[in-house]
Amino acid sequence: MILVLNGPNLGRLGKREPSIYGAETYDDLVGLCRDTGEKLGHEVEVRQTDSEAELIGWIHEACDGRIPVVLNPAAFTHYSYALRDAVAQRTAPLIEVHISNPAAREEFRHTSVVAGVATGTIAGFGLQSYVLALHAIAELNTPS
Repeated sequence: MILVLNGPNLGRLGKREPSIYGAETYDDLVGLCRDTGEKLGHEVEVRQTDSEAELIGWIHEACDGRIPVVLNPAAFTHYSYALRDAVAQRTAPLIEVHISNPAAREEFRHTSVVAGVATGTIAGFGLQSYVLALHAIAELNTPS
């Protein structure tokens, strides 16, 4: 099992700033992640919330269950120390993803408080950022 967790406004993909986030919808993202997981031999569960508390609860669930996570913290990336502290408790790989490249956008988006406690970060490849992250987790979870 791999959890794909999405923060605020990602449920509005396809409607929200398509020039930045693309025309694909949230349903497209869910399908892409599930299909990728199936090809990799992993069950993938995709969730989205606009609530910081709910997202933190899901991270705690992953920590307690030793479940790998693909996390797009969205706006929480830049200021949620509570989310950062939850991610720091991870017990399995956690890949931070972003559809756009935050480093190429507004200055306030250049800092991720999550990156320092994530396994790695993939950004700027549109929805393919999720595909790359799922491949990375599959590789990290393959016994040597």
